[in-house]
Amino acid sequence: MISLSKITSKLTTGFKYGYLIAFFALLAGFFYPLITNSSFGSVIIGVIILFVGLAGGALLYKAANEKRSIMFLSGGFGLITISLFFIFQLTGRI
Repeated sequence: MISLSKITSKLTTGFKYGYLIAFFALLAGFFYPLITNSSFGSVIIGVIILFVGLAGGALLYKAANEKRSIMFLSGGFGLITISLFFIFQLTGRI
């Protein structure tokens, strides 16, 4: 039997990820394709780029509390660098 705390935990986790996806979609310019009648491709790519940067930030945060911090630091900075590269590529600066 599933306890109430497990159901609440799963609902909370689902709400957190739904909130992040909605926030990143708005940050990536969700309303621009609606106004201009263009495709949502750039919005989806923007959300993915933001999630890559978020994962890098989470790894940097985790590096402060772990014994193998050099691995988390290098992975975090690597993901943030990849995210920055994708942002420059998306905007046409590279």
